[in-house]
Amino acid sequence: MKSNQSPQRLTKSQVPDEWFSWREKNAYEQELVARPSLSYWKDAWRRLKKNRLAMLGLGFLVLLIFMAIAGPMISPYEVNINDLPNQYQSPSADHWFGTDSHGRDVFTRTWYGARISLFVGFMAALLDVTIGIVWGGISGYKGGRTDNIMMRIIEILYGLPYLLVVILLLVVMGPSLSTIIVALTITGWVGMARIVRGQVMQIKNYEYVLASKSFGTKTPRIIRRNLIPNTMGPIIVQMTLTVPSAIFAEAFLSFIGLGIQAPYASWGVMASDSLGAILSGNWWTLFFPAFFISFTMFAFNVLGDGLQDALDPKLRK
Repeated sequence: MKSNQSPQRLTKSQVPDEWFSWREKNAYEQELVARPSLSYWKDAWRRLKKNRLAMLGLGFLVLLIFMAIAGPMISPYEVNINDLPNQYQSPSADHWFGTDSHGRDVFTRTWYGARISLFVGFMAALLDVTIGIVWGGISGYKGGRTDNIMMRIIEILYGLPYLLVVILLLVVMGPSLSTIIVALTITGWVGMARIVRGQVMQIKNYEYVLASKSFGTKTPRIIRRNLIPNTMGPIIVQMTLTVPSAIFAEAFLSFIGLGIQAPYASWGVMASDSLGAILSGNWWTLFFPAFFISFTMFAFNVLGDGLQDALDPKLRK
C-alpha cells in the first residue's frame, strides 16, 4: 500500500555545507565572450564584406563616382574644345588616355561621360523604384479586382518591346537627356512593381499588419510604415540591376545616334565617334569608354548578387 505521508522537507539549517561546492570556471569559459546581437542591416553588411567580388564591385563604383565628380576638375583640358594639331595622340604624361579625332582629351571626356551615364542610370532607377513601389504596393495590398486591373496593365506594358518603345519615343520627342530618362522609365518600372507586389502580398497577412488594421490605421500609412520597409531587401537588389541596364541602354542609344548628341560627351557617343579610329590603329579612343561601360555593368551585377545573398534572411546565422 502506498503511504499517504508526504516526504519530509529539510530546512536550510539541516542541509550540510559539504553537500555543495563552488564550481570554478575554467580558462576557456573565463575568456568566452558571447556575440553581441546584430540588427538585420548590420548583419547584412557583415556578410557582404565577406564577398570579395561584391566588395571589389562596390570599391570600383565608389571610385568611379569620385572620379566622375573630381576627374574633370583635375584635368587642365576642356571637354568640348577642339585641338586639331593634337589629334590622335597616344596615352602619355600630357594626355593620360590620349586624344580623339578632334584633339580632345579622352581622359576629360571619359569622366564627363561618366557623369552623364551615371546620372541617367541613377535617375532611371530612382523613377523605376518610386513608380514600382507605389504601383506594386497598392496592387498587392488591395488585392481582388484592383489587383487584377493593375496587373493586366502591367502585363500589357511588359509585352511591349522595350527598345522599340524607347526608340519611338525618342524619335517623336527628339533626343535629349530628359527624353532618354522618360523613355527608359516608360516600361522600366514594371519589373520593380511585380517584385514589390509579390513581397507585399506575402507580408500583408503578418500579425503586426493585421494589428495595424484592427487599430484603424489607414492604408497609405500601413504601406509606408509596415510593408515597404520590410521589402527593402529585394528593392535594393533590383535597383542595383536596374542601374546598369539603364547605363547600357543610354550608351546603345547614343551609339546609334538617338541618345546624347555630340559634342556632349557620354560613353556611347565616345564609342560611336571612335569606330573609324580603330581602323587606323588609334585603339585608345574606343578602349576607355568600352572598358568603363563593361566594368561598370560588371560591378553593379556582382554587387547585386552579393546584396541578394547578404539580404536573404534565410542565409542569416
